[in-house]
Amino acid sequence: MRRWNGWGDETFNLAMPEQGHDFLASKIGTGRPLTNATLESVCATVPETRLTPGPELDALIDTSPEARVRHARGQSLADWLAMRSGDYGVFPDAVAYPSSNQDVRKLLAWAAEQKINLIPYGGGTSVAGHINPVDNGTPVLTVDLGKMNRLMDLDTDSQIATFGAGTPGPLVESQLRAHGFTLGHFPQSFELSTIGGWVASRSSGQQSLRYGRIEQLFAGGRIETLQGTLTLPTFPASSAGPDIREMVLGSEGRIGLITEVKVRITRLPEHESFHVVFFPDWETARTASRKLVQNRTQLSMLRLSNAMETETQLALAGHPRLIGMLERYLSLRGAGTGKCMMTFGVTGSHRQCRNALLEARSICKAHKGVYTGTRLGDKWAAKRFSMPYLREALWQMGYAVDTLETATDWDNVDNLSGLIETSLREGLKDKQENTHVFTHLSHFYSQGCSIYTTYVFRVGDSYDETLARWQRLKTSTSELIVNNRGTISHQHGVGKDHAPYLPVEKGELGMLAIRSLCNTFDPDAILNPKTLVE
Repeated sequence: MRRWNGWGDETFNLAMPEQGHDFLASKIGTGRPLTNATLESVCATVPETRLTPGPELDALIDTSPEARVRHARGQSLADWLAMRSGDYGVFPDAVAYPSSNQDVRKLLAWAAEQKINLIPYGGGTSVAGHINPVDNGTPVLTVDLGKMNRLMDLDTDSQIATFGAGTPGPLVESQLRAHGFTLGHFPQSFELSTIGGWVASRSSGQQSLRYGRIEQLFAGGRIETLQGTLTLPTFPASSAGPDIREMVLGSEGRIGLITEVKVRITRLPEHESFHVVFFPDWETARTASRKLVQNRTQLSMLRLSNAMETETQLALAGHPRLIGMLERYLSLRGAGTGKCMMTFGVTGSHRQCRNALLEARSICKAHKGVYTGTRLGDKWAAKRFSMPYLREALWQMGYAVDTLETATDWDNVDNLSGLIETSLREGLKDKQENTHVFTHLSHFYSQGCSIYTTYVFRVGDSYDETLARWQRLKTSTSELIVNNRGTISHQHGVGKDHAPYLPVEKGELGMLAIRSLCNTFDPDAILNPKTLVE
């Protein structure tokens, strides 16, 4: 069963090792947890629904308080605080569960006729406010696409697979694996997020160096709109004017509901392994990572942690005796204080992997990298989808954790990452509160890379104070990002939280074009209002 007020499976917990507790206390002080609301108490606050669907739609729609609570919020820190405090604000009036395109068309027609706000819901993993209802006086219908979750067609010659948009990551991979294929799209939210949500938010998977981001994998599909059905055929390439796929990618429910997704798939690899290298300092590590990607070394993933993230990861890893032995070995090899950890993957045929590993190790060695094999890489792979569960452990200790991510060109990486970390680290100083901040580069391109920063701070004496602390950190740093050549989002989309910062990135004419697109498909602005564009 999904947690109603947090991340993932309620039966799974990721424990914090004792030395991890001591480490955080030394950085930001000992936390004092806040009291959590109960599901029963929150359900008691849900108002009567304003919707009466009638017999034709009644079988699709659930107006129960619990269903509405479970679909009212995503997974941003603001959402987390709302769920934990019980102060949700706005609830959807009902949740619909269509199982076909015909069902979706019926729901759209009803929404248009009754002027109902309609919000698509995939895995509920949004960290940018995509699925949150707004208080505009209009009834809200959330459409959960979870029943549209199967492999509908597989063209093995063209390597095109068609899925229902509500198919979550594990079902995508298991259904393809049965036929010897993979999509290879592995965001950290993989266990919960859906293929339609990946398209709607322009998602990026951890192994995008091999498989590509979702825009490279998205071949076509079907979108049900208020103006009719939009069908996107699959072409290997086309020069026939603007690409309509690009209008759908990142549209976040503003032009319609994605119901079918056609994706480019790949044969399962013969071999895959993950390796770790430590560098003596950030400059050599960053230079090595740039050389690897600009050399087009055939890696499937690459992640580079700065010195503070490296220190934090080792402190939270557990097994203090083994970590101590590793630290001593690295120090002897010249990677002591200030060292940075690189994790990379090789995926493909045995020959491809062997050649890629030799090339990667050669480049890393030329930049003073200390290769440590696959043991730490295997641990990263084993835990890569479970790290969001750490938020629960931190919360129980009285800490709040959030992330900010962006992307920029290589010549701006150090400048922007430094500005982000300084803004977060200094953001609560006037409150005599420290913020623990660390960063890694998570996705790489010849032109530049993404910057993914995590920050941890103590919760306040109340939920309101904790929310105010987060808002200060989030707002000031988001403004800094867009004003210093960074995108407001590399992989998490825009939603409602990032919408205020989009005009700086897109410009006045660009925003006019986006609004015009939304207005064409949804002239009455009933589809996911205030998302993407305000």
